[in-house]
Amino acid sequence: MLFMILSLFSPACLASATMPHSKLLLMLKLNFSTTWMQEIVPLILTGGDPASVETVPNWDRAPWLEQDRARVLNLEERPSPRILTTHFRYDMMTPSFLKVKPKVIYVMRNPKDVFTSSFHYHGMTSFLVEPGLQSDFLQTFLDGKVIFGSWFDHVKGWLSAGDRHPIMYISYEEMIMNLKDSVTKIGHFLNKSLDSEVVEKIAERCVFKNMKQNKMSNYSTVPCDIMDQEKSEFLRKGITGDWKNKLTVAEAETFDAVYNDKMKNVKFKFVWD
Repeated sequence: MLFMILSLFSPACLASATMPHSKLLLMLKLNFSTTWMQEIVPLILTGGDPASVETVPNWDRAPWLEQDRARVLNLEERPSPRILTTHFRYDMMTPSFLKVKPKVIYVMRNPKDVFTSSFHYHGMTSFLVEPGLQSDFLQTFLDGKVIFGSWFDHVKGWLSAGDRHPIMYISYEEMIMNLKDSVTKIGHFLNKSLDSEVVEKIAERCVFKNMKQNKMSNYSTVPCDIMDQEKSEFLRKGITGDWKNKLTVAEAETFDAVYNDKMKNVKFKFVWD
């Protein structure tokens, strides 16, 4: 497979990429939602073994399809099930993905919080365009002119795939509300039976304040010229509704108008609605 660091595959590259059988693919949206699941799933698959997240950085334990790093990890040699992570839209997935049909965990989040997280993330990374004024970046976000495109198209595309692939839909908000229940549900989806003690241990380890201390997950080992955590921590708050501290009333109303128009025909019930 050909991988490119923080870049989209060209259609030709995607068409030639292959995906081996027995691979678990995590389809995730933005920032902490991704990092959180990269922590939870390895712990579930190992029965709560802390070594699975303490000794391997998250970008190696659940490597990104869209980064060059995945190409050098010899993923084919890893025992099944193997974990992959991506921000790709459904229409970007390879023919082999459509054929193999790996299990997918798709994590959604209130798009206003996604915007807020993205604004801070763009401001602290050197490989993304500076966000500029909040009002300008908001319009850019709503227009889908950001990496991996429109939040609305991304979510609608993966929701439409639910009748063709084994997909578990879960929200960041659900995980915040009841992490132990979420861990149990994810375990069931992965056919991994966990007793209550193991669920408790995984949930406790993955609470934001605890996970934030894990150097294998908090990106503190990444050079500051790539991710400047003096500007903004990669793992900032781990809460829901932070958009209320960021968007003005007028901006929130603009966001709602676009959201209501873009999602008017979607039947899925979102926690934040």
